Amino acid sequence: MKPNLIILSLACLQANLFAAEAQWVTTWGCAVQLTEPNNLPPAPLANATLRQFVRTSIGGKNLRVRFSNSFGTDAVTIHAAHIALAAARGSAGNGEINPATDKVLAFSGAAEVVIPKGESVLSDALDFDLPALAEVALSLYLGDISATTITGHPGSRTTSFIAASNAVSAASLPEAKKMAHWCLLAGIEVQADSSSRAVVVLGDSITDGRGSTNDKNNRWPDILAQRLSTNAPTARVGVVNQGIGGNAIFGGLGPAAINRFDRDVLAQAGVRYVILFEGVNDIGARNSSLATATNLVHAYAAMAGQAKARGIRAYGATITPFGGSGYYSALHEQERQFVNTWIRTNPVFDGVIDFDAAVRDPVTLTNFQAAYQPGLYANDWLHLNPAGYQAMGEAVDLSLFTR
Repeated sequence: MKPNLIILSLACLQANLFAAEAQWVTTWGCAVQLTEPNNLPPAPLANATLRQFVRTSIGGKNLRVRFSNSFGTDAVTIHAAHIALAAARGSAGNGEINPATDKVLAFSGAAEVVIPKGESVLSDALDFDLPALAEVALSLYLGDISATTITGHPGSRTTSFIAASNAVSAASLPEAKKMAHWCLLAGIEVQADSSSRAVVVLGDSITDGRGSTNDKNNRWPDILAQRLSTNAPTARVGVVNQGIGGNAIFGGLGPAAINRFDRDVLAQAGVRYVILFEGVNDIGARNSSLATATNLVHAYAAMAGQAKARGIRAYGATITPFGGSGYYSALHEQERQFVNTWIRTNPVFDGVIDFDAAVRDPVTLTNFQAAYQPGLYANDWLHLNPAGYQAMGEAVDLSLFTR
């Protein structure tokens, strides 16, 4: 065999081996819900371009995007969908993209797709050079879409842009209306080797990033993603933030955690780990009691069992202090301590992340440290500021994601 044919054969063999071992892994996702009236877009989405930015975790050479109309009461028409790497931008930016990276997403080979009410769609696989920790723009030219029942994620902490008519390929959108919400987006998956995997975080507003800085990606899962990416043994571990502001294990805003666990955790591509960090809104409810704490630990055990049955390692995270907030009472603190003691000592979880220990005040143990107070309003001793989220992200033992 001639040398060049040998080289070609080896290249084909390597490509085939990768194809055999490759898998889809979620590199970014958000938990979708019915958008509340006060979080609806400031301008009509029908016959307009919606450009949204997300920051992915692991990179790859092929990707696909999931769009959701799970809570829509009417079908949604996407006339065109593009993906591109973002240019330098910020909260005062104009939605700039790098035009050289702009590519068209297709759906079963077509540029247009109609998403029936209550359903979602996955784009065709696309060759796209996606770096790790990349800021990506998804631009949609929309047709028919309900103005009041929109599937989305209100707590994006990221500026989105709405421009009149078809502007999906525009380098910037200076005349666009702005909002800090995502609509229709549910996830991005990359094709990766068999060593790649994802950690999904199931949480509430503390995970969703209330108190973090818009367009700065400084929520605690963002900090974790940065650390994993720059640590060689975990560089192929993606982070999927499935926090919903106001969510609870048994209720709250959006689908209750016990009801969305299958969709937001088990159904994620390439998931290998789940962090359960939720329950403060159940404890903080007016009618909570010690029975609430007992019900929480039963729910954690059930979800951990479901995960482990799928080969997913389940990690429990202690509930952070909320002394000084409207949630605090002696009873609620008793509930929190009961839950945290169980999380630290139970045999159900594969590991524990002690966020309580990472942020609590060393003197006033019912409160987190004053340096982490976000100042959103006078008694917001529930959410944290970027420094607090940094402390939380740094408190996670990265060796949990090498097992």
